[in-house]
Amino acid sequence: MTIQTAHLFNLRNDPAIEPVSDVDPQSLKGALRQLAGGVSIITTGADLERTGATVTSATALSVHPPRMLVSLNKTSSTWPVLQKFGTFAVNVVGARHQQLANQFAGVGGLKGAERYNGANWTSLVSGAPVLGDAVAAIDCEVEEAIERHSHVLIIGRVLAVHSSEGVSLAYVDGGYHRLD
Repeated sequence: MTIQTAHLFNLRNDPAIEPVSDVDPQSLKGALRQLAGGVSIITTGADLERTGATVTSATALSVHPPRMLVSLNKTSSTWPVLQKFGTFAVNVVGARHQQLANQFAGVGGLKGAERYNGANWTSLVSGAPVLGDAVAAIDCEVEEAIERHSHVLIIGRVLAVHSSEGVSLAYVDGGYHRLD
């Protein structure tokens, strides 16, 4: 079994083999809208070069050693800044942060450092911006970035963690939901 799995894995990573798929991207998007995800704001940069994005694609890769996994679109304005600085924070947000989550999602047209307006920011070990009253903040440095198709998978080595009160905001079927 292990040999067969490893063999299939190698075939999937062979650039000469292009996978064939009849799956309509819109159908996949529709199906994934039904999957609830915790809302996090990924922050990176410093001063006027700060930026970030709202995601539901931040999760623990492992707790021993402590690593986070984040998926970002390669065309995101956050990706080049994260590449430059090599650090980021995963800010888990609650219901009280819905407006901020919208700002970092680009609602209202705010870009870069403007997205940080209306909230208190600090930093932990790496210097990446951390939301002062986040439900949880996980400070990371990039360990590895893997570019695949339209996205980049970022593995972050966890440097520090801060938790406070609250419950994560969830996103499902195109909208935010409270988990209480």
